[in-house]
Amino acid sequence: MRENKHNKANMRSRRRQQIKKRRRVLIAEIVTICVLSVVLFGAIWFARKMSLVNHVELDDTKVHTSTEFNNKQNTQTAQATDGTQQQTPAASDQQAQQQTANLTGVDVIALVGLDSRPDEAEVKNSDTMIICVLDHNAKTIKLCSVMRDTYLNIIEDYYGNPDYYAKANAAYNYGGPEQFLSMLNLNLDLDITEFITVDFTALAKVVDLLGGLDINMTKQELIHVNNYNVETSEICGVEYEEIPVPDDPDFDGYIARTFHVNGSQAVSYARIRYTEGYDFKRASRQREVLSLIKQKAATMDLGTLDSILNEVLPMVTTNIDNMKLITTATSILTYQMTEEDQAGFPFVHYEDDGSLTGTDCVIPVTLAYNVQLLHEFLFPDQEYVPKETMLEYSYQISMQTGLTEEDIDYCAQQGDLADVPKYTEEEYQQALEAEQEQY
Repeated sequence: MRENKHNKANMRSRRRQQIKKRRRVLIAEIVTICVLSVVLFGAIWFARKMSLVNHVELDDTKVHTSTEFNNKQNTQTAQATDGTQQQTPAASDQQAQQQTANLTGVDVIALVGLDSRPDEAEVKNSDTMIICVLDHNAKTIKLCSVMRDTYLNIIEDYYGNPDYYAKANAAYNYGGPEQFLSMLNLNLDLDITEFITVDFTALAKVVDLLGGLDINMTKQELIHVNNYNVETSEICGVEYEEIPVPDDPDFDGYIARTFHVNGSQAVSYARIRYTEGYDFKRASRQREVLSLIKQKAATMDLGTLDSILNEVLPMVTTNIDNMKLITTATSILTYQMTEEDQAGFPFVHYEDDGSLTGTDCVIPVTLAYNVQLLHEFLFPDQEYVPKETMLEYSYQISMQTGLTEEDIDYCAQQGDLADVPKYTEEEYQQALEAEQEQY
């Protein structure tokens, strides 16, 4: 009798163990199915998103990095001297790409905004040129605008004639992204091989889908936004909306107020050139809009971000690898981007009305000096050694314009025109009081 009870107890115990085991197996199967479903859904979502982007393959024979170009030049010189074949070192940008495959180290990407208007369908000047440095270890973003009117060697003219000096924004129009990247690399001693291009419409669409932006504007800026937006709204295919200008005598000069703007108004703000600071202030506004977009996107839910991607990705052209593009886009939302991490090139310059070069442009004084400052800003932890090609370009610009190292101090005293201040009413009064105390 006792033995039967004992056997029944053992059987019940084994059944419980078997039930628990089957439950564990069932749970494991459910978890596995869920994981596989998520992976499958993610793969489908990723493939769908990436199919929206306009991917292009660059002609590597036409994209010159500073490292590769100068190594090639040195190799050819050595061969001509002693007739021996030398091994050309691998370009540092290739090493950087391998190092940053998993978003570690530093990525340098060229951001391009094209001025493509309905009545100028064939004209694609790169009127917005920003060097973006992503430090994946420090989780920081640095932005440096290259002024559209900067006088540089744009590699070749429209007919293929080499060593053509003109406004930097013409390079993209003459030779597409290959000539644009080569222009940046050889003039600024960089090894950029990746770019992202958008136009007015894409930027406006992003802002609208984010619900607009809050931008601090002076009265002068607000008036220009309304004027620019007549054309911008037409380009973007949206209805023109005017922002009422407050009838308040205190709202003037450097005093700024916050206005909520839609997409075409934000683009119009980024296009303003005709205020104090001119193109330097314009580039500063462009970086400000990008910064505000990043801040607001970081607060959006996944559904909103998904909608934005659906609308905007078809307006994006890039050569960045699909996996890296989506990983970078989602990661940088958490990266820090401060005002101290933004700048404009050239730092020391001369505004030419055409009397020196034959065209109104911004002359770097000197190119070599400005490139040194650029590398100190972008890569403060790296030792910079100027390369021969950039030094030759710098020499040629000085010979053409007559502006040499002796003019650096004078031009530096003119200051960075992007630093035109904007105050709230309270800050303006404080600034006036501080100025009065000095005198």
